[in-house]
Amino acid sequence: MRSLTVKLTLAFLAVGLIGALLVALIVGLQTRSAFDRFVLDNYQANFVARMGEYFQENGSWDDIGAIVVARPGPRARPELARSSVVLADADGRVVYGGRQYQPNEQLPRYAMEKAVPVEVDGETVGWILFAADPYSAPPADTPESAFLERFRLAVVLSALGATLVALLLGILLARTISRPVRELTVATQRVAQGELGHAVAVRSQDEVGELAQSFNQMSADLARASQLRRQMTADIAHDLRTPLSVILGYTEALSDGKLPGNPEIFEIMHDEASHLKILIDDLRTLSLADAGELSLDRQPTPPLLMLERTAAAHAAEAESKQIRIRVQAADDVPSVDVDPERMAQVLGNLVSNALRYTPADGEISLSADSAADEVHLQVRDTGQGITPEALPNIFERFYRGNAARNIQEGESGLGLAIAKSLVEAHGGRIWVESKLGVGTTFTIALPGSPA
Repeated sequence: MRSLTVKLTLAFLAVGLIGALLVALIVGLQTRSAFDRFVLDNYQANFVARMGEYFQENGSWDDIGAIVVARPGPRARPELARSSVVLADADGRVVYGGRQYQPNEQLPRYAMEKAVPVEVDGETVGWILFAADPYSAPPADTPESAFLERFRLAVVLSALGATLVALLLGILLARTISRPVRELTVATQRVAQGELGHAVAVRSQDEVGELAQSFNQMSADLARASQLRRQMTADIAHDLRTPLSVILGYTEALSDGKLPGNPEIFEIMHDEASHLKILIDDLRTLSLADAGELSLDRQPTPPLLMLERTAAAHAAEAESKQIRIRVQAADDVPSVDVDPERMAQVLGNLVSNALRYTPADGEISLSADSAADEVHLQVRDTGQGITPEALPNIFERFYRGNAARNIQEGESGLGLAIAKSLVEAHGGRIWVESKLGVGTTFTIALPGSPA
């Protein structure tokens, strides 16, 4: 049995059937017991009343034994007639004792406590003690047995009806559950065959609906990751081919004697080789970070020291572009447990981007502050800003969709991707806020160093 619909249907049917049978059994037993108790109580009440009428008519209990044995009631059942009935006078002396007591025997106290009084005109003229004999089934020709038979039939029909309703509901619910599961199965097979981005309909807001939403998100992420991988491969090939083409062109010209060797040509070849090395180093850093094998030499480092080091490293370039670099940090900012060289690389990438897109007479602010258990490092510039459409993709590798921050010639296009990977390797977070024409702020959140 492999069908989920069949399994769920049978499960619902079994639950409904068991529940209906249990309800029918319990209700039948309780009703039978209550009905028997009612009939017995009714008989006893009638018997007491008839004994009172007998005493009122005869003025005594003479010959009452023959009446009790022969005719316990006008509609009495045989099993009640076989039951032991003890009749005593007003003083508790046995008039009719059946098999338990002898005539004129005094009823014991415990028996008197269970006896039912027989009253005539408000005066107790006798006592009746009914024995607690087991109750047997009524004969088939009595109204009571007919009632019980009709009741049993009603219970059986109700149980069958409840089972049928449970079966119909089980089929409906089983299909409701199994349908999205089948759709997910087909969708996973299509994704496995390479149809990335395939989505399924979300039909509910329960766990199955959440599973469908998660699958759609996963499928979309896989499609986007595949697209980014293809784009990254093309970008890497392009960025590698450009410096290699320049180097090969010059080497072939020098080898053929078409160009004389001179310092200017050698410098161009060196610059291209350096650019090639930077790209390869950046790719290697990203691959190590993705594999979790990036080595970090952590040590407690004051944030202000890292910011001042970064500002000093870019001071000459900032001065040549007439851009001010300002450093500030709160007095109570704790140290952070980081690799100073890796964090210098992160901050250097951010400041290099800020210098590239901040106009003359602009300002770059480096600041540090504490927030809860984190330390926030910020690099804020007064540049042209980033478009809102580009902000979600700014940390992607080789992302070139942002006109405001297009990668210039000589850059690998991996700076922000490397910055994000390095920050996350330290257990931190990085995000960006920007407004066109106002500037951009990159924020790095790092765990504070334990005291």
